Amino acid sequence: MSTKPSKALDTFPNPKPERNYTIAFDCPEFTCLCPMTGQPDFATIRMEYIPDRLCVELKSLKLYLWSYRDEGAFHEAVTNRICDDIVKAIDPRWIQVEGNFFVRGGIATTVTAEHTKFDEE
Repeated sequence: MSTKPSKALDTFPNPKPERNYTIAFDCPEFTCLCPMTGQPDFATIRMEYIPDRLCVELKSLKLYLWSYRDEGAFHEAVTNRICDDIVKAIDPRWIQVEGNFFVRGGIATTVTAEHTKFDEE
């Protein structure tokens, strides 16, 4: 597996697909760039999901999040894109992605994106 930033998300089979259980990640070193100023934005990205048939592999998730380091992205857009990309990769029963962006100009921002598989049916 590569050690360079990548948008690829690797997966593995859910070891207990007959059970609902949650997997949670806390990623306190997320960075991207402000698309208006080019200055770095720092955030903690929190994810929690109920897997269906697949789970996301952690090293690929780390490299995926690292891939945003040099990209300009509004907080709302990047949080929703992360949610969409994970849904596309693993099709979970439910997922919530929360971006807690550090204070910039006196304002901290929290963006929460959620997807439920049953919303599509």
